[in-house]
Amino acid sequence: MMGNGDVERGSGAPKNRNQSYPQTYYAGGAYEMGYSDSQWTSWLVPMIVVANVAMFVVIMFVNNCPKNHNGLQGNCVARFLGRLSFQPLRENPLFGPSSSTLEKLGALQWDKIVHHNQSWRLITCIWLHAGVIHLLANMLSLVFIGIRLEQQFGFIRVGVIYLLSGIGGSILSSLFIQRSISVGASGALFGLLGAMLSELFTNWTIYTNKAAALFTLIVIIAINLAVGILPHVDNFAHIGGFLTGFLLGFVLLVRPQFGWLESRHRPAATRLKSKYTVYQYVFWIAATILLIVGFTVGLVMLFKGENANDKCSWCHFLSCVPTSRWSCNN
Repeated sequence: MMGNGDVERGSGAPKNRNQSYPQTYYAGGAYEMGYSDSQWTSWLVPMIVVANVAMFVVIMFVNNCPKNHNGLQGNCVARFLGRLSFQPLRENPLFGPSSSTLEKLGALQWDKIVHHNQSWRLITCIWLHAGVIHLLANMLSLVFIGIRLEQQFGFIRVGVIYLLSGIGGSILSSLFIQRSISVGASGALFGLLGAMLSELFTNWTIYTNKAAALFTLIVIIAINLAVGILPHVDNFAHIGGFLTGFLLGFVLLVRPQFGWLESRHRPAATRLKSKYTVYQYVFWIAATILLIVGFTVGLVMLFKGENANDKCSWCHFLSCVPTSRWSCNN
């Protein structure tokens, strides 16, 4: 929400099977544990939080408001912090650095990526935040969403989803927003939300309270996407991250079908023949193909310098809807 044009990135089981299994609650629903389940220790998500906080301190150190501020838009905020003090609220209402500092340290900027061969910005922008409020909102969301996922599926799969979703959000954002810079981990966070939703779909047979879990996730996702239509919020990063995470969930978060592990101890004639259901294989194949095609098309369009708004005249409304209170011209 940078006042001068920066864009911030946001911030069950079968019915009555007559068996008695313990349950664990996850993502708004419960799943049967008759087949066995293991809990991973979550360390990656806390490390990501620490890395983002440390990076923000570095950003503010480099920003050095008392030395670099020109005084035209007010005084530095919290001057007792010295060179870590924030830009004037007229310039950055999120209690953070200047646009030039974010741009210098790797903010997402279409011109730099396309014309200056700085494709690394697709990744570095994920680790930058526009201010304390932006950072706190994203890190609290990451802790709430990410720790549960990491405990259930391990750090490798969650880490892959987080990073690739962030990149997917950066690609879509670059295709549609080409006159502003963008920073934040919201695309990666929306990827985790998308993965939670597809995990519910692909592992449908092991969940109880299916409707409650699905309704809760859809409401959370809808509210967060709705916030993205406000000005200076990069909803394209949210959407790109969500779609990437949604597809990755079908690929990386698949579980054995209900009863498969227990059936291995039964007589051969009564065992389940396949570890996964047919629809799980279909989801896996379709999601893999869509991921490859999506990333390929997106990267080709980006490095050719194309503007996706030229191919979709109404898509800009997905990121900002003009009202009598604000304009979306910038």
